Amino acid sequence: MTRIESAPRHPHYASVSADEWADWRWQQQHRVTSRQALSSLLTLSADEAEAIDALEDRFRMAITPYYLGLIDPEDPHCPIRRQAVPSLGELRVWPGERPDPLAEELHSPAPGLTHRYPDRVLLYTNHNCAMYCRFCTRKRKVSDPDSAPRKGELDEAIEYIRRTPSVKDVIVSGGDPLSLSNERLAAIFEALSDIEHVETARIGTRNLVTLPQRVDAGFAEVLKSYQSRRLAIWVMTHFNHPREVTTEAWDACDRILTAGTPIQNQMVLLAGVNDRSDVVIDLNRRLLRMRVKPYYILHADLEEGIGHFRVPIATGKAIMADLRGPLSGLGVPQYVVDLPEGGGKVPVIPDYELSRPPEDWRFRNWQGRSISLRGGG
Repeated sequence: MTRIESAPRHPHYASVSADEWADWRWQQQHRVTSRQALSSLLTLSADEAEAIDALEDRFRMAITPYYLGLIDPEDPHCPIRRQAVPSLGELRVWPGERPDPLAEELHSPAPGLTHRYPDRVLLYTNHNCAMYCRFCTRKRKVSDPDSAPRKGELDEAIEYIRRTPSVKDVIVSGGDPLSLSNERLAAIFEALSDIEHVETARIGTRNLVTLPQRVDAGFAEVLKSYQSRRLAIWVMTHFNHPREVTTEAWDACDRILTAGTPIQNQMVLLAGVNDRSDVVIDLNRRLLRMRVKPYYILHADLEEGIGHFRVPIATGKAIMADLRGPLSGLGVPQYVVDLPEGGGKVPVIPDYELSRPPEDWRFRNWQGRSISLRGGG
């Protein structure tokens, strides 16, 4: 059985008390945000040092002490480091990339809101995150405090939801909603629960991965209080590598699950991080042990400056084919591409069908065998 262990601490934090380390506010206040600070903790390459300085005004760096401990200091290609430390690849704009690849602003009927599908909307609560993931698809505004929605704009977004009865599902996003206090999150859930046609709310957060200490008893109580009412709440997160599944992450997930809130994972397919079948299988096995459902494998969007993370769609399809069979169906997510210009998500499925009528239906199974389904219709 795969062992799930506590995240190691960087030696720099050895004297920090257990109470401070477990305090999400302490973690937030002591984030590593400058080249000088990071260079005292890790040996930076010349490219990394240059990238941190060059990107300071574009998409700044922030790494929690907790997540920093997951980085292997001896491995310059560490998959955790790759997600957290800026690189020169972020300065390059690849063909087809754009600042708003999913046209979220184009489909914004109110400030801080995207309405693309008929029955669901995306509600931006803030533009802050505990850590600024280098593959972020909202670099145009995330980490920029001046772009965050004001309270009046949030009220306007809620009012749009109220007068739009087709909206059944609200995805509470950001930034990271867990950058807000429990009281502010409760106020958002209160407003949504008062709208009769809203049935579900999904809170999109990566804090379970980068700052699991944030999932405190108070947040669990907020979830429990609204789950017992009419609004059904789900948590959506982004575990991208097995090393991110720690006992701290386990405890955070357990608090959420004990509050009656299901958790689903949306892994972003990233070159040098999880673009191998064995890594994805290991990750998804660990997620299932935590009772977290692998929901999506997301193909990296056409956001400017993340082309070095993007892998061929053929690689994603091959990984999906490798999951089927060796891994329980519970652990097999859906591989999707979110189309540009607001086209929405489409599934990308390995090719199992070999023939169809007027011949027999014939399929390739997970072992590569060709099997006929006679009388299959």
